[in-house]
Amino acid sequence: MSTAPQMQAMFLVIGKTMAVIRSVLITIACAFLLSACVTTTTGGFNTEPSAERAERDFVQLAIGYYEAGDMGAARRNINNALALNSRSSAAYNVLALVLQREGDGQLARDTFLRALELDAKNSRARNNYAALLFDIGEFEQSYRQLEIVANDTTYESRDLAFQNLGLSAQRTDRPERAEYAFERALQLNSNALRSLLELAQIKFDKGEFAVAMNYYSRFVTSSQFMNVVQTPRSLLLGIQLERRFDNEEGAAVYAVLLERMYADSPEYRQYLNLSQ
Repeated sequence: MSTAPQMQAMFLVIGKTMAVIRSVLITIACAFLLSACVTTTTGGFNTEPSAERAERDFVQLAIGYYEAGDMGAARRNINNALALNSRSSAAYNVLALVLQREGDGQLARDTFLRALELDAKNSRARNNYAALLFDIGEFEQSYRQLEIVANDTTYESRDLAFQNLGLSAQRTDRPERAEYAFERALQLNSNALRSLLELAQIKFDKGEFAVAMNYYSRFVTSSQFMNVVQTPRSLLLGIQLERRFDNEEGAAVYAVLLERMYADSPEYRQYLNLSQ
């Protein structure tokens, strides 16, 4: 499992980024006060912006500002959305994320629960709630929430839900369930980096070195394509796998990277012990 910041990055599946802000602002200008923006035409077309559309746009703006690190602007747009619909589960989900970012963990928890109370099928909110539970060490509860998310076949980020389910399964001593969840994540997204790495490690630990190398090679290829920097753990696994196949040159490449990038890491110290 990863550290809290890494888990946050993995778990938070919240939609569009700042590109949303530019496109949504066009609509918001007319949607903020609906009573002032009702427009009709004589040709039978009603161009009145709906409250539902305006609420959705404010939520997307809040997401964009949240991802840009502007919590104040995110809050303003959340408040605008809630002014239009005080029972907006999507708005409460983003508010919970803001509260969590601001360090108000208990308030964030309560707000995620409010979002789920308003819409039990809001898998994005449930996924983010599971992230919070994981971060505070409530792994069993996180696992239970992620089981629900992963079973939602309409959830657009189901691959991440399975990946996160696998991570939670590892923390709750469910190794077979973890392996299954990572495999399901790869069925849905063949480039799911964490699932590739976890399966490589699982197979290595089982002594299935050829299968482990296959997963690891895919992990390296996908990491390079996505410009993702390898972690100390992944580099150490690379060294161990290359040595299993008597490829000292390949192992040396990973060893140089491990020393250069993570000389203070426990993995580098473990590598030094392995090399003695």
